[in-house]
Amino acid sequence: MAADQEWEHPPAARERPEEDPEARARAICLRLLTGAPRTRAQLERALARRGIPEEVAETVLGRFGEAGLIDDTAFAEAWVDSRHAGRGLGRRALAAELRQRGVADETVREAVEELTPEQEEATARRLVRRRLDATRGRPVEVRVRRVMGMLARKGYSAGLAYRLVREELEAVEEELAGFEPPDLD
Repeated sequence: MAADQEWEHPPAARERPEEDPEARARAICLRLLTGAPRTRAQLERALARRGIPEEVAETVLGRFGEAGLIDDTAFAEAWVDSRHAGRGLGRRALAAELRQRGVADETVREAVEELTPEQEEATARRLVRRRLDATRGRPVEVRVRRVMGMLARKGYSAGLAYRLVREELEAVEEELAGFEPPDLD
């Protein structure tokens, strides 16, 4: 009788939902999106690694995009805001991180352009002050090298970094030049 039932039901109808590639793809995407926002490219790679056929992945990702669950533009804007404010990353580093996550160049460019040169400079200046404070008492060359290296790793241009380091060191020197120790006699 089991053989008769096989003929009555087409093979697709016998599959359990978790074996249906589309259902698996949806479950994988939902699980990944629950943990953190993801780009379309990140989800495509995850589905490919799990053996989901490309045409099924495209269908599921298209539906998720239409539903607003995948939005690379919103992802990129949020990423720039978050990583600039939280880690102090400059435009170059932010663009590299977005490209690494599979965001299209045009979307990267638009998201990074939201960060104004004034915002980038203000953040870099805060980073310079903090690092200079942390290296107080060390030779000036060491302080400059450490600050410049930190800013380079965070994606700031050498010209901006050098100018800010010079300005902040000059400001410290001016403060010290006008400082007179109290008379302790």
